[in-house]
Amino acid sequence: MHKWLRYGMIFLCLVGFVFVRFRESALFYDPLIIFFKTDYQAQPLPEMETLKYLLNIALRFMIHMMLSLAILWLVFQEVGIVRFSLILYVAIFTVLLTVLTIMINNAGAESYRSLFYVRRFLIQPILIFILIPAFYYYRKANRP
Repeated sequence: MHKWLRYGMIFLCLVGFVFVRFRESALFYDPLIIFFKTDYQAQPLPEMETLKYLLNIALRFMIHMMLSLAILWLVFQEVGIVRFSLILYVAIFTVLLTVLTIMINNAGAESYRSLFYVRRFLIQPILIFILIPAFYYYRKANRP
């Protein structure tokens, strides 16, 4: 694949991340967006449809995962890296969505900060910013 075409496709994936971020309120059901923008420590969690919320979190995570896997393929062009990343994404998603569900069902003001960060990890493409340098370092360290 031509180098400039790869760069263009990486740019389009990044635009996808930006689009999801700036249209999040219109695209996804997330009553906690407004909640965490207020003085949330003194308030109970807002009423929400938990299943609908978790499905929207899952959809958003899957969109980020697909864009991230595309970027990893475009940057490294190694099936092993994409396969390992997919397994990692699925494992992290499973663990964090389970933790998020438990936290929502047992939410108290003392756990709001943890809820905020677990939710943040699920709705933001944070993992790609960890994986690219990690795989770059791995490649560099394992080249003769």
